[in-house]
Amino acid sequence: MPKPTHAHSFVAGTDATGVPLVLLHGSDGTESDLMGLADAVEPGAPKLGVRGTVATEGGYAFFHRFLDRRVNEADLAARAPVLAEFIKTTCDRYHFTRRPVFVGFSNGAIMAAALVLTHPGLLAGAILFRSLSPFTHGPLRGLDGTPILMIDGANDIRRSSRDGLRLAGRLRRAGAKVTHHLLPVGHSITAEDGEIAGERLRPLTR
Repeated sequence: MPKPTHAHSFVAGTDATGVPLVLLHGSDGTESDLMGLADAVEPGAPKLGVRGTVATEGGYAFFHRFLDRRVNEADLAARAPVLAEFIKTTCDRYHFTRRPVFVGFSNGAIMAAALVLTHPGLLAGAILFRSLSPFTHGPLRGLDGTPILMIDGANDIRRSSRDGLRLAGRLRRAGAKVTHHLLPVGHSITAEDGEIAGERLRPLTR
């Protein structure tokens, strides 16, 4: 596929030696959507917000879905390495001294999970809000204890009750160290999501 250009937003932060955050927004979103969350979770960290290249009615997404909302796995698999290369190049451009932690919501969390599984050397860890498994089968690569935090909503009408469990199991089988929280909330990110994310992220940033 032709190489798309990912628009992005970068905030240097106050701690250049901290773990950088790469932010992947949800459907109908933009590169700035998760900046407020990231500021609350880890205000001093360098932050790179990336915009998906699939235009939607309300913004952008990172990959296409079918009309029945199933993930278009072929499209996702084709776009993941392009995004991985963009993230690597952009992190080098901004002189990141450490591998980033990916923070993804919904559509962006599914793409982040795809990058975790296919490009594990690109990241130090991931925080996935309202994700599901990006692939039905393979690829699986050794994640060697990579820390992954998953936070799902028990009242999320966009996800089935098993979506998060399937992904958590898949990541564990690939060798990740997965912490999975199920909150009594819906699809949107809440203050409690941010508090849990901050608690889990801080050990990585010190």
